[in-house]
Amino acid sequence: MHGRRPTHVEIDLAALRHNLLQVRGKIAPETQVLAVVKADAYGHGAASVAPALQQSGVDLYGVAIAEEGIELRAAGVDRPILVLGGVYPDQEEEFFRHRLTPTLFDLDAARRMDRAAAERGEVCRYHLKIDTGMGRVGFRPEELSEVLPRLVELKHLHLAGVISHLALADEPEHPFTDRQIAIFRDGLAQVRGAGFSPEFIHIGNSAAIFTKDLPECNLVRPGIVLYGALPSAAFAGRLDLLPVMSFRTSVAQLKRVPAGTGVSYAHRFVSERETLLAAIPVGYADGYNRRLSNCGEVLIRGQRAKVAGTVCMDWTLVDVTDIPGVEIGDEVTLLGRDNGNRVSAEEWAERIGSISYEVFCQISKRVPRIYRGK
Repeated sequence: MHGRRPTHVEIDLAALRHNLLQVRGKIAPETQVLAVVKADAYGHGAASVAPALQQSGVDLYGVAIAEEGIELRAAGVDRPILVLGGVYPDQEEEFFRHRLTPTLFDLDAARRMDRAAAERGEVCRYHLKIDTGMGRVGFRPEELSEVLPRLVELKHLHLAGVISHLALADEPEHPFTDRQIAIFRDGLAQVRGAGFSPEFIHIGNSAAIFTKDLPECNLVRPGIVLYGALPSAAFAGRLDLLPVMSFRTSVAQLKRVPAGTGVSYAHRFVSERETLLAAIPVGYADGYNRRLSNCGEVLIRGQRAKVAGTVCMDWTLVDVTDIPGVEIGDEVTLLGRDNGNRVSAEEWAERIGSISYEVFCQISKRVPRIYRGK
């Protein structure tokens, strides 16, 4: 098949490299960078994004699950890969086979990895997760006095890093972040007091990289900023980031309808005047959120056109009455820039009551990614 639907995503690898440079500019020269490429690089396509970052000097990668790490190895990534989501039963061999580093936050998983390493005659490197206030996974600080002696007994494990995660770093003035950092420092002292010498110390996510001084840390974990989006609205105007993802399609059909015409499911849009509608071949199955019904805006010929009615699984209608000269085949920008105008991930997220992270991750795999700036 040679022809294809015009709906696609463009990934600007030059913008990705620019954003990585912004991270590098905020950290000490000796501090290493762990690029977070979980969830298919936030929907950008990890198999292409990760090698591009490797060429730009990223030191390590972070993924959520072992399967994502295996995909990176298949894509030719040879740098260390930290699996942030831990190791599930019966996955132990995969970690050794694909040279994946587990994050450990419970003793059962630690013992399983120790047994697996012993059977192979190897040592398993791992990062110890401390829950300093996120409340998800990790050893709570008051548990460390009992946990650390147990980890010392596991001779086929090597504690290579200490990690925690900040809950409110995207609110730069919130005092809880400093409290978490203090708890982390206390936990790190306990780890060292137990005889461990971790190579990597890290708590800095995208927001903290640009707002907090973390002299004890020698590794940072940028995620959303690599892809050109802000950690939160509080960072507007403070970061020199370039958007990496654009989402585009084209006009498939034009239809003029009289006033009083209802369109799309449930007729949630009824024309108040003679209206020119453009049908575009994109819908919620592609990641164009159904909550954009009657409120989303796209760009056609550099001008904004509002979604008319309910976003369907495969189709969306937009009102192009006020855009002169619209033709079938005109490019439609759902996310990105066109002739000086822009629909940002932050704008899209605000319209659906979400965050830019979800906007990117929702773009489905049936939408092809086209990589530019290689």
